Amino acid sequence: MSFICGLPILECVYCLACARWAWKKCLYTAGYESEHWGLATAEEFESVPRICRVILAVYEEDIRNPQWAPQGGYGINPDWIILRKDYGDNQGRVTPYMIYLDHDHAEIILAVSGLNLAKESDYAVLLDNKLGQTEFHGGYVHNGLLKAAAWVFDAEYEVLRELVAANPSYMLSFIGHSLGAGVVALLTMLALHNRDKLGIQRNKIRCYAIAPARCMSLNLAVRYADVINSVVLQDDFLPRATTALDDVFKSLLCWPCLLCLMCLKDTCTLEEKKLRDPRRLYAPGRLYHIVERKPFRFGRFPPVVRTAVPVDGRFDHIVLSCNATSDHAILWIERESQWALDLMLEKDRHMEIPAEQRMERQESLAREHSEEYRAALQRAVALDIPQAYSPSSYGTFHEMDAGEDSGRSSGKSSSLSSKKRTESWNEFVGRLFDVDDSGHMVFKKTSL
Repeated sequence: MSFICGLPILECVYCLACARWAWKKCLYTAGYESEHWGLATAEEFESVPRICRVILAVYEEDIRNPQWAPQGGYGINPDWIILRKDYGDNQGRVTPYMIYLDHDHAEIILAVSGLNLAKESDYAVLLDNKLGQTEFHGGYVHNGLLKAAAWVFDAEYEVLRELVAANPSYMLSFIGHSLGAGVVALLTMLALHNRDKLGIQRNKIRCYAIAPARCMSLNLAVRYADVINSVVLQDDFLPRATTALDDVFKSLLCWPCLLCLMCLKDTCTLEEKKLRDPRRLYAPGRLYHIVERKPFRFGRFPPVVRTAVPVDGRFDHIVLSCNATSDHAILWIERESQWALDLMLEKDRHMEIPAEQRMERQESLAREHSEEYRAALQRAVALDIPQAYSPSSYGTFHEMDAGEDSGRSSGKSSSLSSKKRTESWNEFVGRLFDVDDSGHMVFKKTSL
């Protein structure tokens, strides 16, 4: 059947699909994804290296006698660690985590470690998900990561509430790496929707997800970009893993079959269809992309940090790179983020910016983030992203008076919009028509 008029049609289609897929993948570099993003400033990025070191400290069995400390140490005080829980304490529900009270930076930190390749329970959490399995306030989230986040919240919200009450001016920060990054992103959403249990305002909550797994639908990823920040190093594979991870593991014995299906699917699927699929998961929040390599060049260059709240082009393609796995390591991310921050601070020193002007720049940065966030929400609405809507304010810098129930807010805004459209139409009809004695609509008579 494939030979019609002497042409192998099916074979040609398949070869063209594979050639297009190989062309896109082989020439696609991570720098293209963020080339139009803005550059991050030292003020907004200065906490990232420190956060990476706190996450690294979770891996230590004895923080007073560290074995894997980076250069300069972890920078934490062991006496300020409130609690630590390992796999035995967590019953395999989530990776190890700790709660740290950072008096130096006025923060209450809950840090969650990443995936342990030797623990089956971590794989169980990561693979516990199917497309469209779990809904959350108007969107979709990763089922296994949500259950892990809910377990942590139920176990620790009383401890966090006591710390918040004792330190009301402190920021509550949820931080994590890899699998733990997905957990803290969803944990942040749970905290925002249960602020009454924590006794905290929205603008006192923030999240840093380092090399996160794709854990929430696009509308949620953009909606919570005022609170959640994701940091990705160059070619990191996990934030780009579009293929269902369970399908990858099931197909290890037939990898060519999976590759063929990926070729055809990637070729035949339109970008608009991907964006409008409400079940498709993405990396959460505002994105910070650390770029340190350039295409067709060898070696590492001074890292540049770009940031945005993108809607389309949100790390949608896996990069074929020998650094795809090494860029996922928290050690490399800490090292490159510190180097990038040092370059930013050195540039600021050369510019000799006065203290007053620094304050003005911070206020300007807050306004720019707010405008960028609003623009992202408006673009999501313009692209017909399911359940996308524009809130009235930007939560990180202005307290939102409305409740955190996004699903209800979305429903209310939709009903109000529909009601306004109905009223406008009724007013229009009323200006043009009258109802006669028989109940029929007739045009109004105009008086000359």
